[in-house]
Amino acid sequence: MKKLITFVWISLFCILSLSAQERKANRDKIKALKIAYLTEQLNLTPSEAEKFWPIYNIHDKKKRFFRNKIRSEIEKVTKENGVLNAVSEEDAERLVSLKLSTEKKIYKAHENFIDELKNIISYKKIIKLEIAEMEFGRKLMKRYRSKKGK
Repeated sequence: MKKLITFVWISLFCILSLSAQERKANRDKIKALKIAYLTEQLNLTPSEAEKFWPIYNIHDKKKRFFRNKIRSEIEKVTKENGVLNAVSEEDAERLVSLKLSTEKKIYKAHENFIDELKNIISYKKIIKLEIAEMEFGRKLMKRYRSKKGK
């Protein structure tokens, strides 16, 4: 019996480990596709790319951090209450305030990002970047939906 339980735990650990590795591989693949897509759309010179990507990566990391923070807080409150309808008005108010303050931080980070970028690439390329990011997101979602439907 002990051997069976040990086997089940080891198997479960391996499956979860493989699942986590697969998610990381998928994230890395998406990141590589995004880099290639943005590089192509922006038509960066080698000099621009050398200065652009470190700044972009830092900004992207900040954005993800802020978005994950609010998402995890909403998930935490939802788990504690079972369903969103059971969340107290005080918790809901706190979440809305957190969401607003997080959006302000994201906006401020984006402002700083643009200030740094304008010294590296032209304003036209900054606009192209904004459009390319939106298009990449749309294409990614379209691809995801088509795979999910199969």
